[in-house]
Amino acid sequence: MSGNRTDLYEIRMALSYLRRDMCAPATFSLFVRALPQSRGFLVAAGLADCLSFLEDFGFTDAELAALERITGLDVTPLAGLRFTGEVRAVEEGRVVFAGEPLLEVTAPLAQAQLVETALLNLVTHQTAIAAKAARCRIAAAGRDLVDFSARRTHGPDAAMAAARASAIAGFAGTSYVAAADRYGLAASGTMAHSYVQAFPDERAAFEAFAADFPASSVFLVDTYDTLTGVDRAIEVARRMPAHQPVGVRLDSGDLHTLSWVTRKRLDDAGLTGSRIIASGGLDEHSIARLVAAGAPIDVFGVGTRMGVSSDAPALDSVYKLVDLDGRPTMKLSAGKVGIPGRKQVFRPTGRPADVLAAHDEEVPRDHEPLLTTVVRDGRRIGPLRTEAELVQDARDRFTADLAWLPAHARDLVDPTPVRVRVSDRLHALAEHVRRSLCSQPI
Repeated sequence: MSGNRTDLYEIRMALSYLRRDMCAPATFSLFVRALPQSRGFLVAAGLADCLSFLEDFGFTDAELAALERITGLDVTPLAGLRFTGEVRAVEEGRVVFAGEPLLEVTAPLAQAQLVETALLNLVTHQTAIAAKAARCRIAAAGRDLVDFSARRTHGPDAAMAAARASAIAGFAGTSYVAAADRYGLAASGTMAHSYVQAFPDERAAFEAFAADFPASSVFLVDTYDTLTGVDRAIEVARRMPAHQPVGVRLDSGDLHTLSWVTRKRLDDAGLTGSRIIASGGLDEHSIARLVAAGAPIDVFGVGTRMGVSSDAPALDSVYKLVDLDGRPTMKLSAGKVGIPGRKQVFRPTGRPADVLAAHDEEVPRDHEPLLTTVVRDGRRIGPLRTEAELVQDARDRFTADLAWLPAHARDLVDPTPVRVRVSDRLHALAEHVRRSLCSQPI
């Protein structure tokens, strides 16, 4: 159960609704108000965890007792409460823009209110990380990327989410073993500087590693002097059987110059099939510079800056009531004016321009609806998929959407997002609701 994973004001509102028998169906829309300045798009992620949360939602006796003790409230109305509603959502891996619902929840008012905090947390975090990872994929221009972020994310759950979100965006693997197991990802990892320091000298460390792990001998060469480390790695590699893969990892210094010198020394030694892995404070901008300069780097290990989305660690995401018992509603707060009603997003198949529409509008010709029903009567619908299959499906969707996305939205500096047009019908509804709310007696 997970009912207590919420903010107190959600509990207070839900108790008030339940005591007044306010059980009409309410629709809440979760969307991002505005993209961070550096982002031309987002990547939908976190839905799978949302669905698991909703299916398990409720309060155990112990949770209710704790809630009553902490707050002093009579929480009896929450006993036996479950999520029984419907969820329509954008599939994970799809490219999305500001103002477009990532998901919409329709459920009895108290239920829909209580799940706000968890849904916002899961979607906001994973969507932010997936968007950052997607920018790294764009920068890498076909070179492999590996998630190295686990040690710097904000807790073990965040490390799992970062590994998953980066895999959706196209990363080839992760260093985080638990995530590799859960999501069917390639586990990637070699040695740390401490391993080299634990041996009498660098050569002894490389020889031991090659003997113990002949199928994955990647040598970290910058513990002392990088190019000396490269030479020692070459000495050890040349004594290994020719069929065994060999690589070197550069983790500091001028990665562009070092990669060129390293590549030449490896090739001159006959190790033309060896790979160069680069890591150490990388993000999309440093990767793009290295790629543009032609640095002969085969794999980029990306850690902190991707795992916490360092330049845009939070999104302006919201979860807003847009319909109550068939009555469209909206906020009129300054700077926070919403659009009422349940919604749909139509995406044209041949050109980059989305349409934000009412949920029951007819699908325009050559468009596809992005929101589909994923939960009905509190239970997810559709074919059962493993965790690994869900990630692979999302990755495939992102690859297709990335090809659809125009260059100006993929730009790493000053991107221009795809235009999202509000349909005439939805615009008219918003005007009608606004006038109705403004005319209410004071």
